[in-house]
Amino acid sequence: MQRIPVEDYAARIRELFASVRNRPQEFVPIALAADRVTAAEVRSPLDLPIFRNSQMDGFAVHAADVAVVPVVLPVRGEVAAGAVDPHALQLGTAVAIMTGAPVPAGADAVVPIEDTRAAGGGVEILRTRASGEYVRAAGSDLSAGSLLLPPGLRLASRHLAALAAANLSEVAVRARVRVAVISTGNELVEPGGPLGHGRLPDANGIALASAATAAGAEVVAVELTGDDPARLAAVLERTISGGAELVVTSGGISMGAHEPVRQLLEPLGAAVGTVDMQPGGPQAHGTYRNVPIVCFPGNPVSSQLSFALFLAPLLRETAGLTAVTRTALPLSAPLTSSPGRRQFLRGRRTADGGVETVAGPGSHLVAALAAADVLIDVPADVTALPVGATVDTVEL
Repeated sequence: MQRIPVEDYAARIRELFASVRNRPQEFVPIALAADRVTAAEVRSPLDLPIFRNSQMDGFAVHAADVAVVPVVLPVRGEVAAGAVDPHALQLGTAVAIMTGAPVPAGADAVVPIEDTRAAGGGVEILRTRASGEYVRAAGSDLSAGSLLLPPGLRLASRHLAALAAANLSEVAVRARVRVAVISTGNELVEPGGPLGHGRLPDANGIALASAATAAGAEVVAVELTGDDPARLAAVLERTISGGAELVVTSGGISMGAHEPVRQLLEPLGAAVGTVDMQPGGPQAHGTYRNVPIVCFPGNPVSSQLSFALFLAPLLRETAGLTAVTRTALPLSAPLTSSPGRRQFLRGRRTADGGVETVAGPGSHLVAALAAADVLIDVPADVTALPVGATVDTVEL
């Protein structure tokens, strides 16, 4: 069977993915908007700050009244944060004011409390303050109508604070791709379940769902089926009816007798073949009820590498997230590779700015994958590389 080059297969998955790439916008409450990506620019409906307010606890004054110090001024009340329409400040007087409180009309400076001391029924000002000192002018942060947040921005806590400060309760974000994850295999049980002889915990469901979420998708279902194609069809019907726009499966696509994904989808036109890579050679893709399905091998390492290479870039691009990066790094230790097939070896960055392999090419070495932070892309014609040789790496 002819092996498909990695780049060619990636192009096929991109073409399959085209039906879900153009995302509409949706409005979500800002309390639920963390890590979502803005679909349009956001302009502030208000001046920020909304009104003139005090930067310090202290005394609001006319700057002209404190041009010469020390000076004692009578105190005419107090303005606390949340005060509504405080009385105008008369010349020759001061008013106690708290941080964030509205500065009364007439006052044009605030003297911090540490620059004062009590003086009978008034306050003694010990330091001069010029007009505007410790007064936050309305709109000094941002004027109403100005750009608050650009489109394509992944929202973090600081962005949500700006939205809330502008009195916005919701924000337009890109709709996320709704993904269903299905693991196949009679040998699999839910993690934490009873393990009889020959049974294995399903590592793919949680891993692929987590990877999809990190890539900006919304996981709508995580299912575990056996080796029965009819049961797989029922799960597909349920998840697609439940809103899945993309289905990711693991296992069931090899040449054996119990390959439910292949048995169900190949007669419906799915392409099943081998990509020129190790691990992760067996791959398949197609549609079911017009919904794209991307089918990865069952070995956890193979499925994770396949996701990183073929789906993560598309999901991140669609979500507006930063692209998966490739970086050329020097080897910190010698590298060997099996001839004849392109290898994606697990690697980790080293303290000297290089990279080293974590383990061999085996697709079952899931603990080694956990210790890796990059994949080392080794061409098929390379069997060994010395320390210092430059290799292409893919961020995990």
